[in-house]
Amino acid sequence: MERKSREDGSTPSKSGDDHGVDRRPQPFRAMILEPVLQHRRDAGDGDLRSNRSPEARLEEAVGLSAAINLNIVSSNVVKINAPKPATLFGEGKVDELSGAVAAEELDLVVVDHPLTPVQQRNLERRLGTKVIDRTGLILEIFGDRARTKEGKLQVDLAHLTWQKSRLVRSWTHLERQRGGAGFMGGPGETQIEADRRQIQDRILALQKQLEGVRRTRDLHRKKRKKIPQPVVALVGYTNAGKSTLFNRMTESDVFAKDLLFATLDPTLRKIKLPHGREVILSDTVGFISDLPTHLVAAFRATLEEVLEADLILHVRDISHTDTDAQAEDVKKTLDDLGVSQQTGAPIVEVWNKIDCLDPLYREKLLDDQGAEGPIALSALTGEGLDQLYARIDAFIAQHDDIFTVRLPVTDGALTAQLYQVAEVLERQDRQEYIEADVRVSDKQRGPFRSLFASYLVSE
Repeated sequence: MERKSREDGSTPSKSGDDHGVDRRPQPFRAMILEPVLQHRRDAGDGDLRSNRSPEARLEEAVGLSAAINLNIVSSNVVKINAPKPATLFGEGKVDELSGAVAAEELDLVVVDHPLTPVQQRNLERRLGTKVIDRTGLILEIFGDRARTKEGKLQVDLAHLTWQKSRLVRSWTHLERQRGGAGFMGGPGETQIEADRRQIQDRILALQKQLEGVRRTRDLHRKKRKKIPQPVVALVGYTNAGKSTLFNRMTESDVFAKDLLFATLDPTLRKIKLPHGREVILSDTVGFISDLPTHLVAAFRATLEEVLEADLILHVRDISHTDTDAQAEDVKKTLDDLGVSQQTGAPIVEVWNKIDCLDPLYREKLLDDQGAEGPIALSALTGEGLDQLYARIDAFIAQHDDIFTVRLPVTDGALTAQLYQVAEVLERQDRQEYIEADVRVSDKQRGPFRSLFASYLVSE
């Protein structure tokens, strides 16, 4: 988020240009608020975020805000005894916030809590500045991070679906397009209905475009299914270090930064394990707590890669104070999406960032690693990575079969098909035939037998 200038049309310049005015867009000056509902904490209603300290939740909200380059002027935890239907906060707190907004000349207030359309509108009017809630903030990040065509379409669709019920807002792009009356003037019932129809038309257009993109991606996925390499997917809470691990394993340069939602679109690379076996590694978007249901659509491209995975690696930031709560968020999201039920793929925990731990505790984690259980490593330094490779190799091997086939030397097309459905471990070219030892994955066993049953020498 950026703003063009202060209200007087200029911003003091430090660059020393002729006019003394810096005309570059300036970051929005923002305040971050972390509401803590006292009655919810006392009730213990199972809200995953209630398992975290208010300070940890505020830190995450600040991290989310930093992900879109906001200039965070202040951040505060606000205790709420009884949420107000009109403004969420009590009258006294709203007056206090209004004074702070005016004194600090803030452009934006981020409330790390769901706001109803009425609450958002009333807060904007009372505070005299823009207000967004957690959902709006995540949407802003998604819009900034999406790179592929489908990613951008999905984010646009999620944004419009969310915005459709929020036409009471007084600072949407729709109202700016029609020259809205500012903070204190609403658009009126007729204009709201017109905007709602306009949004619905755009939603239908986006859905049509997405259908075409999905058909194309399905074709690509069908081609990949013909390749014998199994798929290993990385999932985890945002900023757990998935992209850093992905880069370490694939020797690539996917964007990885200490930033929430640094990766949104899925990325796939082929890697070779120490014993020569090849697998497809998939990097995915990071999950987060309290992700609204309608935003899950923005994960579709990534999640479909997870649904196709043979093995899922759940990457955790083991050094984070809320690592257990973050792990629960990831598991809940996967369960809600039916990933484990649909795929049946096992999930292995990877405890990342052990380089940030106390040396004695780090050594204990490394010593306790076995054939089962979590794998402790550092994606940054590479420590413990050998154990991860060994676990992947062992998992893939237990589902593979080794065959020996003998093919006519004159049938080049059949030989080419062998390389498509199996991994050739050893090949000997004789005068009249080709003899090969091959490894066949579980998902390629059927196609292999239908093509080469009559050419098998041994199993």
